[in-house]
Amino acid sequence: MSTHKTRIMYVECKSGSLNGEARIGLVTFSKTGRTLEYRGRKFQKSKSGYKWNHFDVETGDHYWISGPCKDGKDRLYPQSRQPVEVDADEREEYWTKIRGRSVPRITGTVA
Repeated sequence: MSTHKTRIMYVECKSGSLNGEARIGLVTFSKTGRTLEYRGRKFQKSKSGYKWNHFDVETGDHYWISGPCKDGKDRLYPQSRQPVEVDADEREEYWTKIRGRSVPRITGTVA
């Protein structure tokens, strides 16, 4: 019985604009690592993307998916003021293990 690898990742939608909705949450990798699943959606790795590296298998929408940065500057365009939501289930691990900080009290967004 094999289990698929999971990891906390940064997931940003790039379809429609360069600064789309972004979240940090737990993704599950396929056996080969070319496909991952997040929140019931499947994403496939692409080598041909410009400012994106995965696409939604069902819709074709483009996404930037990467490991989260310790400094919280995950967006390609960090000047964006749009919040990055952190999934509640991964909030404590994200803030303490990845960011090396205490968990903020007010929201799950990245400051």
